Amino acid sequence: MNTLSRRQTFVLFGWAAAAFALLRSSHVAAQANDIVAEFTGGKPPVAGRVELDIPFTADNANSVPLGIKVDSPMTADNYCSEVLVIADKNPRPKVCSFKFEPGLGVPYLTTRIRLAESQNVTVFVKMNDGSVFMTRKAVTVTSGACAPGG
Repeated sequence: MNTLSRRQTFVLFGWAAAAFALLRSSHVAAQANDIVAEFTGGKPPVAGRVELDIPFTADNANSVPLGIKVDSPMTADNYCSEVLVIADKNPRPKVCSFKFEPGLGVPYLTTRIRLAESQNVTVFVKMNDGSVFMTRKAVTVTSGACAPGG
C-alpha cells in the first residue's frame, strides 16, 4: 500500500485547489458572457453615451459607490430603456439591472455594489431602438469582501 507523505499531500491539495479555481473562473466568465449576450441580443456594444462613476480603489468591497449617467434625451422616440452592471470576477457577475421609461428627465442612478475582488466593472446600456452602449473601469479592492473582520 502506497501512502503519501505530508509534503506530497499538500502538493496534491494545492494542485487540486488551483484546478478548482481555474474551472470556477472559466465558469463565471462564461456565465457573464451569457448574461451580456442575452442583454445585447447579439448586437456588439459600442463605447460611449454612458458615464461610470466608481472609485479606482475600493477600501470596503462590501459597499462600493457606483454612479451611472446615460446621455439620452429620454423622449418617447429616443430613450434609455435598460442598464446592466457586470462585475466579471464576482461569483454572480450580474450585479444589478435597471429599467427606464421615457419622460425621465435625466437617466442617472447611484447605488452601492459588492465586489468579491479587484476586477473590471462594466455597464451596458440598451436604447429603445435596440442599440447598445458600454463603458468599463477597473476597480482595485484593498480588502476582501468576505474576509473575517474586514
